[in-house]
Amino acid sequence: MFSWRTVLGFIGDIIGGITGSNKAAKAQQQAAKTQAGVAQQAIALQRETLLRNEQRQQPFVDAGSKAIAQQMGLIGLNGTAAQQDAINALLAGPEFTTSLEQGEEAILANAAATGGLRGGNTNNSLARFRADLLASTFANQFGRLRDLTSIGQSAAAGVGNQAAASTNAVSDLLQQQGAALAGGQIARGNSTLNGWNSGLKIASAIAAF
Repeated sequence: MFSWRTVLGFIGDIIGGITGSNKAAKAQQQAAKTQAGVAQQAIALQRETLLRNEQRQQPFVDAGSKAIAQQMGLIGLNGTAAQQDAINALLAGPEFTTSLEQGEEAILANAAATGGLRGGNTNNSLARFRADLLASTFANQFGRLRDLTSIGQSAAAGVGNQAAASTNAVSDLLQQQGAALAGGQIARGNSTLNGWNSGLKIASAIAAF
């Protein structure tokens, strides 16, 4: 047989359970918000780090892009006019002109010393030297450009790999963030459901009395 004391005690236990459940739910919600906030900070750090890395690598990427454009010009992939411009630039450059001047002076000095200054051999030597020097200058320039292209390619690949890794990290963090927020919402929903169930228990207890 129920008594008021029994009913009040039962109701007190239920209310105590509701209070405890609410506190636990609020604590879980707060923990979920904290976890989600930490995940958001980590996402921001990932993006900031990726941006800094991209900025550091950009000069190398730009240099590689310019180098490959000049390589294409030298071998005629940008058209004959562009190729001629590239070769003219080599002919007018200090590397070619200085070497040409020094080489021709050496050939003429040697011819003068041997008495063949006016001979055809001297003219042939000058012509061959100029052609060989242009070929050598072309090869040197193309090799330097190739090195820059490789540096740019490596830098671009590095940025791509970093972007992929950052994307995966951000995806994981977003999942963690979503799970944390969902956990907080579930806790709130369970707390509300427990409150309704407890209310029904109280009503049933009073009705039974």
